[in-house]
Amino acid sequence: MPKDSSIKSVLIIGSGPIIIGQACEFDYAGSQASKSLREEGIEVTLINSNPATIMTDKVTADHIYLLPLEVKSIIKILNERKIDAVLPTMGGQTALNLAMKCEDQGIWKKHNIKMIGVDTHAIKVTEDRDLFRILMDEIGIPMAPSKIAKSFLEGKSVAQEFGFPLVIRPSFTLGGSGGSVVYEKEQFDGLLNRGLQTSPIHEVLIDKAVLGWKEYELELLRDKNDNVTIICSIENFDPMGVHTGDSITVAPAMTLSDSTYQKMRSMAIKMMRSIGNFSGGCNVQFAVSNDSNEDIIAIEINPRVSRSSALASKATGYPIARIASKLAIGYQLDELINQITKSTSAYFEPTLDYVIVKIPRWNFDKFKGSNRELGFQMKSVGEVMGIGRSFQEALQKACQSLEIKRNGLGADGKEIKDQAELLKALERPSWNRLFMIYDAMKLGISIKTIQKLTRIDMWFLQQIEEMIALENEISKYDLSTLSRDLLYEAKQKGYADRQIAHLLDCLESEVYTKRNELKINRVFKLVDTCAAEFEAKTPYYYSTFEDENESIRSDKKKVVILGSGPNRIGQGIEFDYSCVHGVIAAKEMGYETIMINCNPETVSTDFSTADKLYFEPVFWENIYDIIQHEKPEGVIVQLGGQTALKLAEKLDRYGIKIIGTDFKSLDLAEDRGSFSNLLKENNIPYPRFGVIQDAEEAISLSKELGFPLLVRPSYVLGGQSMKIVINEEELEQHVVKLLNDLPDNKVLLDHFLEGAIEAEADAICDGKDVYIIGIMEHIEPAGIHSGDSYAVLPTFDLSTNVLKQIEDHTKKIAVALKTVGLINIQFAVKDEVVYIIEANPRASRTVPFIAKAYDEPYVNYATKVMLGAKVKDFKFAPKKKGYAIKIPVFSYEKFPEVQKELGPEMKSTGEAIYFIDDLNDEYFQNVYSERNLYLSK
Repeated sequence: MPKDSSIKSVLIIGSGPIIIGQACEFDYAGSQASKSLREEGIEVTLINSNPATIMTDKVTADHIYLLPLEVKSIIKILNERKIDAVLPTMGGQTALNLAMKCEDQGIWKKHNIKMIGVDTHAIKVTEDRDLFRILMDEIGIPMAPSKIAKSFLEGKSVAQEFGFPLVIRPSFTLGGSGGSVVYEKEQFDGLLNRGLQTSPIHEVLIDKAVLGWKEYELELLRDKNDNVTIICSIENFDPMGVHTGDSITVAPAMTLSDSTYQKMRSMAIKMMRSIGNFSGGCNVQFAVSNDSNEDIIAIEINPRVSRSSALASKATGYPIARIASKLAIGYQLDELINQITKSTSAYFEPTLDYVIVKIPRWNFDKFKGSNRELGFQMKSVGEVMGIGRSFQEALQKACQSLEIKRNGLGADGKEIKDQAELLKALERPSWNRLFMIYDAMKLGISIKTIQKLTRIDMWFLQQIEEMIALENEISKYDLSTLSRDLLYEAKQKGYADRQIAHLLDCLESEVYTKRNELKINRVFKLVDTCAAEFEAKTPYYYSTFEDENESIRSDKKKVVILGSGPNRIGQGIEFDYSCVHGVIAAKEMGYETIMINCNPETVSTDFSTADKLYFEPVFWENIYDIIQHEKPEGVIVQLGGQTALKLAEKLDRYGIKIIGTDFKSLDLAEDRGSFSNLLKENNIPYPRFGVIQDAEEAISLSKELGFPLLVRPSYVLGGQSMKIVINEEELEQHVVKLLNDLPDNKVLLDHFLEGAIEAEADAICDGKDVYIIGIMEHIEPAGIHSGDSYAVLPTFDLSTNVLKQIEDHTKKIAVALKTVGLINIQFAVKDEVVYIIEANPRASRTVPFIAKAYDEPYVNYATKVMLGAKVKDFKFAPKKKGYAIKIPVFSYEKFPEVQKELGPEMKSTGEAIYFIDDLNDEYFQNVYSERNLYLSK
């Protein structure tokens, strides 16, 4: 049957600012859904408060409302637009909760709006833990023994009945917020109180813990004729007890017998059918006993696009959100086309002839004193995905993607050798348990002991054990005596050249030369959803070491865009926004676009974004081989944050053209000392500074500069390791720590300007002409990282004199740095003098905010400038109206033990945008008064 012809306009509800537990995977889903619906001629209106994402860009939807995700915002939209249906399944828990509030208040009924993609019964029964437990009991789906508690006394009673360990799961929350595993009676009271307070309805489900059982997820789609297909099976490397968002996951499932998988598949379909009669996507989670019985129990079901849906889409090539949105408007699965093959229907279950491994990315270093132990409450801020022909290859590639100063899993000389430390880490999972498992095996701790402590399936541990055995074998040789077969095996298992070089005690470049001489070359395979049964039409590739190469190089002029890797604090979704706009602009300039990235949550890694997608680590060896194969005109590095910029030096050294600002200028801006000298030469004010190499030099320089001092390393993002110190003791301690944490990095001491106001400007420069796209004033005074500050556009109380200085300095610095593309400059204003804090000739985290505030595609313009256009070619026409406020959003609730103090190191996980008509706005006045109070102190 065709689509529902009565639906001509749809409202999509977004997920709001990035927080831990609800990140850019939902922006990817919303962007996919909008694109899918617009293909059908449906007018799409979208509400979201997040300015950093491509989802809220006018290239995505017909009408964008950058408003708070509140009922009154929905009413405003419905009064202005004719909406036929609302799709709330693409915006995570935030969207579902808002849709249910509107339902309860009768808003959808009043405006005659259908809810599509899910129904209210499904939302209620899956979010209310008690209703869900009752329903599962009725349809014969086993669950762990559990009871609902709506008060502290009820919870105590359940604990007495079940005994420990227990699991506390608050109702109507996301990312396991407030959830916990309680091992001991002494922990219970505090964790129960936290769970009850986290739940918006003051309700928790208390489970008898099934710790050590294996955890699985299935991604399902269903159409209006009740046809159901399983898109992907995902297995958690970590057993039950670790939130799935914090667990390493593998697809397809590796250790599940076929009979148990078929049973799980039938249970998932039965569960989806039982919760409601809706067409769309669903995520189901199960636990399986870690014995030969393989008993299955249900954990939960989410009647929406989930965190794992983006991963499953990238893992299989099956665009779940895209298809789910078409099912929501009435299509059947067999009426839709498989987007990869273009010749088969969407009513099929993908077959994988490769393995994917997802590893979460944490930022515990930003939360000093935080509890790093993993449990039922999610704490990771991002993730990476590796694709390989085997689990081992995919695991190594995922580790190489993390950007945690490791070359992969092992073979880098960074092993921990303290047995007691290792045994403790194995028993209680933390962010680095995978590396600890490797280190324990390397030290000689038996695999049986490791399995007993971690409860990780023996198959996974044996895979790591095999890798260590291979390393031990390689270490017996040197480069000249190593056989081709052994080198080939190492490359097939995912080992990087630099890891092999470590084992052979030689240079990475020597390993590269050796494998090329032996014709051990990287080839590229298609992600095709059907294990090569049908021809794939979509150029979505991963690399491996075999004979056949499936990536055919075209004769078109082409450009490579380096992505930003995993989301983390200081480098988030705003850089993916820039990469996507860079792709769009390069296409418009007639280039074939090639995207390299490893983040499964993002729009840049959707196979329909660039002309060619290489889902690979943004890691030198991988990108160099791609460049050698594709032979592009050059590489764009200034859109992908610090991840891409770090590769500029090597690209330059190997003679590969950097499109836009060249390496020398990028390096000059990153080197704090050299940049300050440039300012001095151009008579631009800057705080007194000096560069030091040890603590003794720091103490000596401090006497000249005077306290307080801002201590900061070069070549970092998000204010990493920056600190304001007020005496010699603090200075010495921080400098020693910096030099240990970041060896060979220059350390800069700035005299800190107390009581200064901070401002920043973003601009586009073609090397000669400069256009300033926006000047923002921070509400917080200098000393708070710009990413953690409220920023107001345009400025609200800077004098004409100060603004003139900012404009002059911006233009002078952009030209002096020979900027071609974007530049961001940060200022401290004191006593009507504008001082330069830093300049970054690249895309900044504020560019999307300005673009949304002024409704202009500034990254698009800047990319075209990088590719040869001139600033004067563009007719800039910003739509200025009132003021826009950038509001930082934090995830401190995940770390209640951490002091919520802001400083020069960034801690926010996301941002929202808020528009006001004038400065008398109550919200603005409240925030502004806090600054005045701070300054008065």
